[in-house]
Amino acid sequence: MVILSRVSPGVVEFLQELQSKSRPCEFVDIELEDPAACRKATEHISKRYGQLNGLVNNAGVNDGVGLESGSPEQFEGSLRRNLLHCYSLVHYGLPMLKQSRGSIVNIGSKVALTGQGHTSGYAAAKGAILALTREWAAELLPYGIRVNAVMPAEVMTPAYQAWLQTLAKPDEKLAHINAQIPLEHRMTRPEEIASTVVFLLSPTQSSHTTGQQLIVDGGYVHLDRMLTAAPLH
Repeated sequence: MVILSRVSPGVVEFLQELQSKSRPCEFVDIELEDPAACRKATEHISKRYGQLNGLVNNAGVNDGVGLESGSPEQFEGSLRRNLLHCYSLVHYGLPMLKQSRGSIVNIGSKVALTGQGHTSGYAAAKGAILALTREWAAELLPYGIRVNAVMPAEVMTPAYQAWLQTLAKPDEKLAHINAQIPLEHRMTRPEEIASTVVFLLSPTQSSHTTGQQLIVDGGYVHLDRMLTAAPLH
């Protein structure tokens, strides 16, 4: 496994977890907004490992660049942060993916389907990721490369936890969010997203799945959030 990212507390924690479990992993400190850096990273992977079996586009940030509150320059910056690197990495990694008949998984967001307000850049980027998922799935059919997207909604990540702690009443806010999630009235766990990604990367478990968007959200997007949970038996 090769992780391409800037250094952050979450990345460091993940690397430490992998090391504690003796899982082989290399970290490459990279500015993903720079296409040249993306090209250099894929060249490094090609020279060191000689193959690329799967690519997961997971970098992004809900940066709050809105319509009224933003600007064209900020909007463009948001697209660079949330979208450009997806194209760059797949473009430069394509020769290796063709050779391995690999799999691409793009991490989207429910914001692309539901909207959120005050985050035009992020919403546009995640909507484009859905479009590119199906466009690439169609274009790469001759090479046997599968392309799918995973769509989270409310996931209890370290970043989400940190955001909650900035609020005056984090427990009340969390309770309100949980109440909107039909299945079990709880947020999605990171490992539930990870398991879906692993499934889509697998050349055996999802060998005939491409061009799809899998929404892992406890029914948040497609079920009425006013549903009353049925009693458990």
